Amino acid sequence: MSTRRVMVELPESIFQELARIAELTNQSLEIVAAQRITTNLPPSIANAPPEMQGELLLMQTLPVEELLKIAHSNLSAPQQERHLELLEKNQAGSITVEESQELSDLRITADQLMLRKAYAWSVLSWRGHRIPTLNELPLE
Repeated sequence: MSTRRVMVELPESIFQELARIAELTNQSLEIVAAQRITTNLPPSIANAPPEMQGELLLMQTLPVEELLKIAHSNLSAPQQERHLELLEKNQAGSITVEESQELSDLRITADQLMLRKAYAWSVLSWRGHRIPTLNELPLE
């Protein structure tokens, strides 16, 4: 991994804390500072589909209320019902070519929604908000 040198002015209390951790862990101040920066970076978009990266990056600037709205969003009830209907037809072998395309489109829509929701939770966590456990999330 290549490195770049950056000069950063830190408050004295943060510098002292980094120096204390470096001393206690027998590491250089630079390594401890780099570790702290690495663990506090915003969630990465590098593994997201290219067509969604801009949208996800923009989510880092949204207010908490907007992120919570995305995090709690769901497919509409008609979309969910249609998705189940098409899955059953697909399983029974009675799906048409057009319906198969519609099923594929609904799956992509659902996958994109899940990615938006996961990213919203990730940004909220990065900002210090508590992430609810699975048991605390409302059942759909």
